[in-house]
Amino acid sequence: MEIDTLSVSSVSKEHQKIYQEWFNHVDSDGDGRLTGSDAITFFSMSNLSRQDLKQVWAIADSKHQGFLGFKEFIIAMQLISSVQSGHPISHDLSTSDVDLENLKPPEMEGLDVLLTKKKHKHKENDLNGSSQLQSSNSANWFSSKSTKKVPLSAVTSITDGLKKLYIEKLKPLEVTYRFNDFVSPLLGNSDFDAKPMVMLLGQYSTGKTTFIKHLLQSSYPGAHIGPEPTTDRFVVVMSGPDERSIPGNTVAVQANMPFSGLNTFGTGFLSKFECSQMPHPLLEHITFVDTPGVLSGEKQRTQRAYDFTGVTSWFAAKCDLILLLFDPHKLDISDEFKRVISSLRGHDDKIRVVLNKADQIDTQQLMRVYGALMWSLGKVLNTPEVMRVYIGSFNDKPVNDAASGPIGKDLFEKEQEDLLSDLKDVPKKACDRRINEFVKRARAAKIHAYIISHLKKEMPSMIGKAKTQQKLIDNLEAEFGKVQRDHHLPRGDFPNTEQFKEVLSGFNFDKFEKLKPKMIQSVDDMLGYDIPKLLKNFRNPYD
Repeated sequence: MEIDTLSVSSVSKEHQKIYQEWFNHVDSDGDGRLTGSDAITFFSMSNLSRQDLKQVWAIADSKHQGFLGFKEFIIAMQLISSVQSGHPISHDLSTSDVDLENLKPPEMEGLDVLLTKKKHKHKENDLNGSSQLQSSNSANWFSSKSTKKVPLSAVTSITDGLKKLYIEKLKPLEVTYRFNDFVSPLLGNSDFDAKPMVMLLGQYSTGKTTFIKHLLQSSYPGAHIGPEPTTDRFVVVMSGPDERSIPGNTVAVQANMPFSGLNTFGTGFLSKFECSQMPHPLLEHITFVDTPGVLSGEKQRTQRAYDFTGVTSWFAAKCDLILLLFDPHKLDISDEFKRVISSLRGHDDKIRVVLNKADQIDTQQLMRVYGALMWSLGKVLNTPEVMRVYIGSFNDKPVNDAASGPIGKDLFEKEQEDLLSDLKDVPKKACDRRINEFVKRARAAKIHAYIISHLKKEMPSMIGKAKTQQKLIDNLEAEFGKVQRDHHLPRGDFPNTEQFKEVLSGFNFDKFEKLKPKMIQSVDDMLGYDIPKLLKNFRNPYD
C-alpha cells in the first residue's frame, strides 16, 4: 500500500488534532501549504540530522510540488517520530517494524512554548477585534481583470509559479499571435491544478474498459463491456463525491475541469463525450480517459461525426501516460489506428504498449505474436528505438497456466507488477511532467510567433494581397525553412505543415501582428532564468 494512504489512515483522531494544530501554527501564509522555508525552522525542533530531514522531505514531497499539504505533513511527522524511536527511514512504513497504531507524535523541542505564546496573541487580537481572514489569490489569477502583476508572496509552489509565469509572460504572446486558434486553447486555472491523466487507446475489444475496471476493482458508471464496439464515446473517469455520469456539453463549460479546450471540436464531439465520476482512492490521484475502439476493416469507412484523430491528439498533450492496447488476435494496425498513432508524435516518452489477453495463447504463439507486434509498430512509429511492451491479461480472472505454458504465470505477474509500478509513478512525476509540457508549449508558442510575424512581413502593402497569401500557403514548407534559418531554430520544433496550411486558409495574413522582440525576449528570459529559479526555490530545502 502507498505510504500516504497507509500512514494517514493509521493516525488516530486525537493525533490528527495535534498535527492539525501544529500545521496551522507552521503554515505562515494560511493557504494549507507548508513551504521549504517554514519546514526548515519547524523540522529542526526535532533535533534530527540534516541528512535525515532531507530524506523526510523527499519522501513526504514525493510529487515534487515544493510544498507539503496536511496529508504530507502527517507523513513527515510520522517519519520523524519513527526515526526518534530508533527506526531507519523507509519509503514504505508498512514494511518497516514501526507500530503505526501506537506511533506517538514526535518530540519537537520548544514547540509547546511557541504554541502557548500564539494562543495568548490570538486572545489579545480577538479582544481588540483585529483578527482578519485572508485567502490565497491564486484561484482568482485567471478571472481577475486587474493588470497588476501577481505578487511573489502569492507563489507557494511550483504550480503557482508556472501559473504566474504563464499569465505574465507566455499568455500575452499566445494571445497576440493567436496561438489558441492554431495549436492549443489558452490555459486556465484548472489546467494547472488537474490530476494526472492516463489515456487508453486501441482497436475495439482489446480490453480498455476492462483494464480500467481491473485497476478500480469495480465498474465505473456508464461502462459497457462486450466483444463488439461497446464504448462509443470518450469517457473521462475521475474522482467525485457520488457515482454519476455528466454529459460532455456540461463538462466542457465547467471552470473547475480542464476540458474547456474540447469546445473547439463542436457539438458533434461533445455529444460523444462524458465524464464518469465515482468515489475511489485511486481516482484521487489519477484520472483515466477511456476511448472508443479504433475502427478496422469495413467499419473504418464509416465517417465519425467529429475529428477523432484531433481529439486523441488533444488528450495526448494533456495526458501523463498513453497506453496502446493490443489483442494477440488483432495485430493488424488499421488506417485509422495508424493516423491516431501518428498524431501522438512528440509524446513518445508517454507511450507504453500493452499486449493484453496474452493468456489466450501458449508460450510459442506468444513469442511469435510479440515479434509480429514489434514489427508492425516499427513500421508505424518509424523509429529505430524499441518501445516498452507489457505482456499480460488485465482482467479479474486468474491466469490460466495451461494456456500460458510453464513460464506464463510467472511472466505475467512480473509484467503486471512493472506496469502497475509505472502507473504508481504517474502522480509522483506529475509535477515534473507539468514543467516539461509547459516548456514544450513555450517553445511552440515562440516558434508560432516567428511564423505568423514572418507571413505578415511577406505580405505586400497594396496590390496582390490575395495572390501573395495563396502563394505563401502553397510554399509553406519553404517559408518554414526561411524562419528556421533567420532565427536559428530547431526544425523538429516546427508544426506539421499540412495541418498548419488547413488552419491558415481561414485567416487574413494582413491582420496578423508584426514581430515584437520584447515579447520574444520575455519568453526567452522565462525559459532561461525564471523556470530554473523557480525549480531552485522549491527544491528539497535540505539540499
